Amino acid sequence: MALRRRRRARPVLSTVRPGAALPPPSALELERRAWRTRRARRSTLVALASTLLFALVAWFAVTRSPGWPRVQATFFSPSAALESLPDIARGLLVNLQVLVVGGVLVLVVGLGTAALRTLRGPAFAPLRILATVYVDLFRGVPLIIVLYLVGFGFPALGLQGVPTSPFVLGTAAIVLVYSAYVAEVFRAGIESVHPSQRAAARSLGLTHRQTMRIVVLPQALRTVTPALLNDFVALQKDVGLISVLGAIDAVRSAQIQVGRTFNFTPYVVAGLLFVLLAVPSARLADAVTARARRRQQSGSLL
Repeated sequence: MALRRRRRARPVLSTVRPGAALPPPSALELERRAWRTRRARRSTLVALASTLLFALVAWFAVTRSPGWPRVQATFFSPSAALESLPDIARGLLVNLQVLVVGGVLVLVVGLGTAALRTLRGPAFAPLRILATVYVDLFRGVPLIIVLYLVGFGFPALGLQGVPTSPFVLGTAAIVLVYSAYVAEVFRAGIESVHPSQRAAARSLGLTHRQTMRIVVLPQALRTVTPALLNDFVALQKDVGLISVLGAIDAVRSAQIQVGRTFNFTPYVVAGLLFVLLAVPSARLADAVTARARRRQQSGSLL
C-alpha cells in the first residue's frame, strides 16, 4: 500500500513591493481605533473627576477642622516660608553635592563588591566571604546608626589624617550603606545572564575579565537599570540625614530657622524641595521600568 506524502504548505510571499504605499486600513480597523480613542478619553475624564473630587473632600475636611487655624499658622505660614527659603536652598546645594559624589562612589563600590561575590574558584573564597559579611552587615544596620558610628566614632580615634568634616564623614556613611544594597542589585543582574553566554565567550578565547566587561556586564546593567534608579530616588531622600552630624544642609538650615522663630514651616519647605528633587527621578525610573517591560514582552534585546 503506497503511502501518500503530505503536501507541505508553501509560505505565501508578500505582494507588497519595498517602498510601496500600504493599503488603507479597513472600516473595521478604523472603528476599533475610534473605540480605543473614546475609551482612553473617557478613562482620562473619569480619573480627573475622581481625583478632583477626592482633593475637594480632603481639603474641606482639613480646613473645617477646629484646629486648622493653629496648624496653618504653625506649619503653612507664607511669610515664614519666604523668609527661610534662601537659607534652605543654600543648604540643599550641600545635599546635592553629597548626592552626586555619593552616587558615583556607590556605583563603583557596589559593582566591585558584586564582582567579588561572583568570583568562582576556591582560591577566591576569602574575598567572597569578606564581601558577603560586608553586605549582610551594612544591609542590617540602620543608616542613622552608621552615620553616628562613622561621624562621631572616627574623629574620636584621634588618628592623624582622618577627616573630621561632616560632609566627608556623612558621605562615607551613606556610601557604606547604599553600596551594600546596590551590590546585591548588581549581583542579581550578573547572575541573571545565562551561563551559556560565559561559555561562548570563553570558547572564543576571552579571559574572565574580558568576558565580564564585554559580555556579562552590558547585559546585567541593562537588566538592573530600573532597580538602580529606584535606589537613586531613595538616596536623594536619605542625603538629608547628614544633618545629624552638624552639616548645614537643607534639613539643618530648616532646624535653625525653626529654633529661631518657633514655627515649623521651614521643615515643610525643606520637605517640598526634596519632593521637587525626587519627582523627576521617580518619573524617569517609571519610564525606564515601563520600557524594560515592553522590551521583555516583545522579546527584543535592544
